[in-house]
Amino acid sequence: MVDALSKIGSYKARTAPVVLVVMDGVGFGKYEQGDVVKSANTPNLDWLMANCDFGKLKAHGLAVGLPSDGDMGNSEVGHNAIGCGRVFAQGAKLVADAISSKKMFSDHAWKEVVANVLEKESTLHFFGLLSDGNVHSHITHIQAMLKQAKEEGVKKVRVHTLFDGRDVGSTSGLDYIKPFEELLESLSTDGCDYRVASGGGRQNISMDRYDADWSMVQRGWDAHVKGIGQEFSSGTEAYTSMREATGKLDQDLPAFVVVDEAGKPVGQIVDGDSVVNFNFRGDRAIEISLAFTAPEMTKFNRGPLLDVVYAGMMQYDGDAHIPARFLVEPPAIDRTMMEYLSATGLKTLSISETQKFGHMTYFFNGNNSAKFNDGLETWVEVPSDVVPFEERPWMKCAEVTDVILDALENKDYNFIGVNYPNGDMVGHTGICEAVQVSMEALDLQIGRLIKVAAKTGATLIFTADHGNADDMFEHNKKTGEVVIEDGKPKTKTSHSLNPVPCIIFDTQKQIDYKFNLQEGQGISSLTATCINLLGYVAPSDYDTSVVIVD
Repeated sequence: MVDALSKIGSYKARTAPVVLVVMDGVGFGKYEQGDVVKSANTPNLDWLMANCDFGKLKAHGLAVGLPSDGDMGNSEVGHNAIGCGRVFAQGAKLVADAISSKKMFSDHAWKEVVANVLEKESTLHFFGLLSDGNVHSHITHIQAMLKQAKEEGVKKVRVHTLFDGRDVGSTSGLDYIKPFEELLESLSTDGCDYRVASGGGRQNISMDRYDADWSMVQRGWDAHVKGIGQEFSSGTEAYTSMREATGKLDQDLPAFVVVDEAGKPVGQIVDGDSVVNFNFRGDRAIEISLAFTAPEMTKFNRGPLLDVVYAGMMQYDGDAHIPARFLVEPPAIDRTMMEYLSATGLKTLSISETQKFGHMTYFFNGNNSAKFNDGLETWVEVPSDVVPFEERPWMKCAEVTDVILDALENKDYNFIGVNYPNGDMVGHTGICEAVQVSMEALDLQIGRLIKVAAKTGATLIFTADHGNADDMFEHNKKTGEVVIEDGKPKTKTSHSLNPVPCIIFDTQKQIDYKFNLQEGQGISSLTATCINLLGYVAPSDYDTSVVIVD
């Protein structure tokens, strides 16, 4: 429990809320070519930047708790930072430290995983995202675990590889799977047998989130456990053949299974085996973890619960204890803004559509899936369309805005937090035309927000958790020129390292303040900013607000 916030000396009760608007994936591009945020027709966003208090915030690397400034931000660490007002070491850094110090391998979870296969002479399985994107996973983590497994005498290992193409180059899978299989071959000595067993694209199998499409989990389960999928002799053959046959980006490739000369799958997961999910990020690891650990499963036809020793790289949901066994302790985030607002008696609304609902609740609340006060907090989830984002690039931004406008008109809340997923989810498709539509659809809703906020006296704070739509083409890192592939710009589907906006629209200034954004401030500064604009003193250890309150 936390104490109530103290009022600022000049405070007078607000008659309209502060609204934090997270425009997911909307940053300021380093290059003009491929910056769809800039090229889209966004008169309302342009007006805000020209007429309001405006600056840029860091949303990547050290500013959000990642190992270095070469690491792109993501929605999870971004919402953690915005929601808790401080920077915590995040999954990628925690895992890297646990591996380099060998702490991971001396803790009980790893020992249980290995002891099970040694005792039963069974198979140790790893599955996860095979890339160095460092958003969900990093390939060096699985490489280290494989080497440790061999060192500890594990004879049979199977890896179920998910192609990325989202946090790394959209068609870069061969750069990962080929040398990875070469590593497995090098480890297959002294009676050891280490191979890729199955896999597919991350947007096709296994990595669903927020109950959006459990059929993805079923396709992954069918491949990893039942051995159902397109059959190939290796992961490398699977990747090259499916890319050539389908022309799909890595993230969308279908499930595959590696089979032996007799056509039998080489690595189905069976009773008695051990299974490690080597993804460290939680949102897309929860559902597949439930498939391996929940006594009953109604979301798809799983069959009986497998008798396996299952471990996650981290615990993906601390409140629901998913999974119960995990290799690395997650960051302990406490004293979030929403906890303080509840303790102060302020009414709050958190809203997004399904794709980012968990970010505006679970991650924003410090990886906490429960409300702090049911009577004061309202959560609204607008169901997302279950179709490819390029087919509905406007997503549900209008429906989300409808709810906010109703709340503003009725003055139901003191604080509203909203996430618009457009720039990120459509940005990940790599289809610039769709991204432009998504940005222009979002801008229409920004216009609606501005109009009603001006009428009601609400304060709007526009920002983002990271960039994406601002960097849609691959660029040569030395020259800055667009990379050309097959006669056209090579699309980029990952997040950017670019700064994000901080814009305050406040026509009535119910709190007297001076805009004071400093060079190098990160998105964690938004927390104290929201608290100040609500009329309260931010906790002393929160990162510095971008406003000075008189």
